[in-house]
Amino acid sequence: MEFFFFHLMPWPHLPADYEGPAWVKCPNSNYDAQRGTAVYNRYLDELIYADELGFDGVCVNEHHANAYGNMPSPNLIASILARQTKRCKIAVVGNALPLYNPPLRVAEEFAMIDVISGGRLIAGMVVGGGPEYYSNGLNPAQARERFYEAHDLIVQAWTRTGPFEFNGKHYKLRYVNPWPTPLQKPHPPIWIPGAGSLETMEFVAKHRYAYMGIPYFHKRVFKRNFDFFREACDKEGYTADPKQMGWLCPIYVADTDEQARKEYESHFWYFAKKLLPGIQISPPGYTSARSAMKILTSRNDFMLYLDNWNQVEEGDYAIVGSPQTVIRKMTEMIEWLGVGNILALLQLGTLPADLTRRNMDLFSREVLPALRKLASARIAEPARVARSA
Repeated sequence: MEFFFFHLMPWPHLPADYEGPAWVKCPNSNYDAQRGTAVYNRYLDELIYADELGFDGVCVNEHHANAYGNMPSPNLIASILARQTKRCKIAVVGNALPLYNPPLRVAEEFAMIDVISGGRLIAGMVVGGGPEYYSNGLNPAQARERFYEAHDLIVQAWTRTGPFEFNGKHYKLRYVNPWPTPLQKPHPPIWIPGAGSLETMEFVAKHRYAYMGIPYFHKRVFKRNFDFFREACDKEGYTADPKQMGWLCPIYVADTDEQARKEYESHFWYFAKKLLPGIQISPPGYTSARSAMKILTSRNDFMLYLDNWNQVEEGDYAIVGSPQTVIRKMTEMIEWLGVGNILALLQLGTLPADLTRRNMDLFSREVLPALRKLASARIAEPARVARSA
């Protein structure tokens, strides 16, 4: 099992009286570049600190025109981390491939990060959320076919000797011949995040990539999605490896349960009620009918629609408490979901720098060793059974 520190880089300064979407139509007059300098550099420091604390990796991701996550170019952030971190993996989860034309640019930039970091890149690829298609003026009905074609181009650019010609429906290149190529061969590991689309899970299973479950849902939604992913792998003729599944979750640790809730709850609600509105918009044609029907069944389980803290705890929307409580809850979830990657959101909403640092310290010192021991026991148990058989 591996543990990643995930940073959304949220905008923590929306006015208290602001009521409206955080996506697409949130006026950028609410953005202050002077404050942005401090915000970016603080968040970068936290990502670099995660490497020092011993996390297996750090994660960044791509979103546009929103206050939820100030990373329209995660590759810029990842390139800084490639230079400033020493040992952790750098997961870009991911680049929204249909937004790049030609997507060969993704192959090039990912290769640069992989080479600079000495082969530590995890290459995330994503169709992109519904709001991105409004913000970038793209036809949402072409989202998935553009994603598939861009994926094929990128993987070929990494694995075929150039120059070669690529003739797709959307992308036609007479000379595909990227310099540089990735250090990891045949190419960096590929992760694909998803919010429950059936086509995405089937695609990941087919290619034997890793599926990262997007958070902010009741735990039963995660369970359904990972069960479907395992079934998709079975249909491809193999059993899913836990390393092919990742659970992304907000986590906060303090000395006691009472202190943890007291320090964290207001920042959680800023995130749920200020930064999530608008994330759920889905333009016509973006989602297939069968996936839309499935996603609709989860609508009432979305964090945006929570009303009180009891619901947060009952659904494990965030794991909050003393080290003992967090270890217990995470152990239960890891065993129940059967995942092999934990993507820990240790900064959320307006959580300030001092509490984020202490949260990272407590998690790495008190929680991480216990969960790693659990992971070692999971690996050892099948071996022990095999020896005794």
